[in-house]
Amino acid sequence: MKKEKVNRSPLFYVGDKYKLISEIKSHFPATINRFIEPFVGGGSVYLNVKASKYLLNDIDESVIGIHKFLCSYIGKENKFYDLVFSIIHKYKLSCSYEKDIVPTELKQRYKKTYYAHFNKENFNRLKSDYNNSKEQNIAELYVLLIYGFNRMLRFNGNKSYNLPVGNVDFNVNVYNALSDYFKLNTTKKTSWFCLDFKQFLSSIKFQKDDFIYLDPPYLITFSEYNKLWDMQTEKDLLQTLDNLNKKNINFAISNVTHYKGQENSLFIDWSKQYNSYQVTSNYISYHDNTIKDFREVLVTNYK
Repeated sequence: MKKEKVNRSPLFYVGDKYKLISEIKSHFPATINRFIEPFVGGGSVYLNVKASKYLLNDIDESVIGIHKFLCSYIGKENKFYDLVFSIIHKYKLSCSYEKDIVPTELKQRYKKTYYAHFNKENFNRLKSDYNNSKEQNIAELYVLLIYGFNRMLRFNGNKSYNLPVGNVDFNVNVYNALSDYFKLNTTKKTSWFCLDFKQFLSSIKFQKDDFIYLDPPYLITFSEYNKLWDMQTEKDLLQTLDNLNKKNINFAISNVTHYKGQENSLFIDWSKQYNSYQVTSNYISYHDNTIKDFREVLVTNYK
């Protein structure tokens, strides 16, 4: 039997479900009308799920802005690549997809970090120009994401992008992810939202065979997108899911129950009324990008 291809988001979201999607998807309903994601992130899950329509939400304006930016170039992919490569060339960043321009001497001196050393100065110039621009340039932000540390989006209190350069560049994996994203979204009927998860879910008039998948920030782990999450937000989410369950709306939620000696007892106790499945975890912390010993689960309100 031929193994089904897994499509990765071109946002390369840290901790996305790219490596876990086959396992997670095996627990999804066979028939999905509208696939609903309150925490879409990079979008690796919806890209690999078949549904009639997709309602996709994230509270992060930059994440939704990049998705909308990419989708605006569907059918005009050449214009997108022209735009992105023009920024890469303007700032003299390496682009291994096109050509290897990193000097051999630099590769020998910095065997594992030569991209970071080669691109640092020009990356910082692009970052400065982006931050000092009066209007947000989404194309520049996407290039910053591709070349930035851990391919994350992080901003300071002044809403300035403030990540250092990463040891990456625009390579064949980026091109392939973009190519797949454009191809898949040609046929997917997507609607994008930028709301708090409660506002988003309360705005939906649910239909037969709608399905909600949730991958919220994890209460007991550390990452950039966990900053706005606390015990009360977790309680609100679980109460929202209980209310959806009373309306017979199917959902599945990913969460981490144990991490570095901590446990999310609130979620563990709540999940006992539903069906819980252990999944292989790929959580990566911004503070420590090694994979730690901890437990991740998928909880569903259906068999």
